[in-house]
Amino acid sequence: MAIITEDIVASYNDFYTDSDVEWRMLGAKSKAKNIIEVCQGIQPKKILEVGAGDGSILHYLNEWNFGSELYALEIADSGVELIKKRNLSKLKEASRFDGYTIPYPDNSFDLVVLAHVLEHVEHERVLLRELKRVATHVVIEVPLDYRFGVDRRMKHFLDYGHINMYSPTLIRFLVQSEGFVIEADKTSLTPIDTIKFCEFKVKKTPKTLLTVLKIELEHRVKNILGALLGKNKKEQFGNAYTVLCKKSNQNLEIF
Repeated sequence: MAIITEDIVASYNDFYTDSDVEWRMLGAKSKAKNIIEVCQGIQPKKILEVGAGDGSILHYLNEWNFGSELYALEIADSGVELIKKRNLSKLKEASRFDGYTIPYPDNSFDLVVLAHVLEHVEHERVLLRELKRVATHVVIEVPLDYRFGVDRRMKHFLDYGHINMYSPTLIRFLVQSEGFVIEADKTSLTPIDTIKFCEFKVKKTPKTLLTVLKIELEHRVKNILGALLGKNKKEQFGNAYTVLCKKSNQNLEIF
């Protein structure tokens, strides 16, 4: 069985604190919007978020009345504690899990949310099979880290715990080869407000008019080129990819 070692669990246990709340909430807002957008064609009532962190995404799903019952699984004790402290009206349960084994019966949920988690997972297919076991639909969002020459930035990504690199094509291949059918997807850019917060408050870059204009111009150019040149170009420029999947009765054999 695939399990997360105690060393890895320990490294995550104290990861979530009361600091950086503004940063996490800012990022979660756009993730929650993407999730709700690709799920417009379904009306899930019972929703589980796997790898729920500190509950930032759940906060917005709760606030925007997405679903009627929310559940959370997280490997970090600190994350579970913060989720419970939110006192979300729709939250029924928040629990710690081992990273792979979901402690619920088959077909327990209408939807499982896996947002910015898969890039941290050593055994991706093991986790995907568990998600498929417990839910009718699964929505996955990943950062689009894959670029030419990404191996020259290994320290940067490993410092964030990103051990897998994705593009939209790679995610589509992964989920379809695990017996999912893709129902909706979206490629998105990081919102300007989030970029500015990261640049000026997280990285402590001096805020100048030139820097602000550069951020805004780059964002606008990517949006325009994506709209003009089609899906492939939009996916090339994108920062995140969100996909809604439904489990199929047919599975491909993986040797």
